[in-house]
Amino acid sequence: MSKALDGIKILDMTHVQSGPTCTQILAWFGADVIKVERPGAGDATRGQLRDIPDVDSLYFTMLNHNKRSITLNPKTDTGKEIFAKLIAECDVMVENFAPGAIDRMGFPWEKIQEINPRMIYASIKGFGPGPYEDCKVYENVAQCTGGSASTTGEIDRVPMVTGAQIGDSGTGMHLVAGILAALVHRFTSGKGQRVEVAMQDAVLNLCRVKLRDQQRLDYAGEMTEYPQYPNGKFGKAVPRAGNASGGGQPGWIVKCKGWETDPDAYIYVITQAAAFPAFAKVIGHDDWNEDPEWNTPKARLPKLAHMFDEIEKWTMTKDKFEVMNILNPLNVPCGPILSMKELANDPGLRETKTVVEVDHPTRGKYLTVGNPIKLSASESEVERSPLLGEHTDEILKDIVGFDAAAIAAAREEGAI
Repeated sequence: MSKALDGIKILDMTHVQSGPTCTQILAWFGADVIKVERPGAGDATRGQLRDIPDVDSLYFTMLNHNKRSITLNPKTDTGKEIFAKLIAECDVMVENFAPGAIDRMGFPWEKIQEINPRMIYASIKGFGPGPYEDCKVYENVAQCTGGSASTTGEIDRVPMVTGAQIGDSGTGMHLVAGILAALVHRFTSGKGQRVEVAMQDAVLNLCRVKLRDQQRLDYAGEMTEYPQYPNGKFGKAVPRAGNASGGGQPGWIVKCKGWETDPDAYIYVITQAAAFPAFAKVIGHDDWNEDPEWNTPKARLPKLAHMFDEIEKWTMTKDKFEVMNILNPLNVPCGPILSMKELANDPGLRETKTVVEVDHPTRGKYLTVGNPIKLSASESEVERSPLLGEHTDEILKDIVGFDAAAIAAAREEGAI
């Protein structure tokens, strides 16, 4: 079975999370991803948040599967020569350095085009052009400046960032889409192009429903599906809404049996109008179906807090999986709060290779997330991350064209 991106070479100049997320997905699809790292040091995440001394951290290994590693110092003469050859031989270069870093290495976009007119040069930045374009951005900064934090958190409490890495990994996934689009365009045009994604832009894209709500709020002054309606107050901006559903159907997280000792003994339930009569009956409130104070969505809106209190009285008598098994046949949308421990041991996720076990030569076996994007004719296999510089000689020989003497001289110069 062929890989979807067989034959595509990626020059991976990325580090930490956002860029490596992008290049790892391309590697999962079969691209030959050549990760360029500093001699003697490598990607900073190799040593960050280590759980086992003196081995590559999980932070690094879980973001750099299926790649080859070459150490390279492009500040040396031979390093520049090697880098130029890699540009000439690769299809895509991906980087997430500070603005202008590649230019300062002596390889601005104009020079890259001269070396390889078919090169696709893909970059992740914190902000797009404007007053903040030179500012550094990290995960939580992106969430705050992209609109996520202002709309996340408990009602009338401080803004909150989410545990999902929508700033770093979310931006990396956006960049994958841009690179694939540029590759398709190159098939017809024969030319490469720049691809850029700003972290602020990517987070805002993921928060588009909140931008939708801002315009609704500007127009009407209130939004009926938010818990602030009708008994609270709306300000000028989209408020934080706790666990309220963003799709217009009332939803909330309620306690299940065991919540006193299990911090994840909860379930999210949505009181969708079509399924409400059966839902009301199963929780012991069949009376609501005949009561005009309860039997329409409009009538229920002022009483959502009381409604979820009554639902919670029922869910607290059952564990979260029992609740799910009862409500799903009734077409009531619901989902248990699954911990990382539960997800790690989920047999279904193991079966689909969404969670996989990888064997590493120095750290042993560990769990990681596999490719979440499934192709019917191009299976993805997760291979371990490379050791620092593991493939340097191999890449210099096969791609750059160096012989053993040239490799030795490059090493003596400190270029690799």
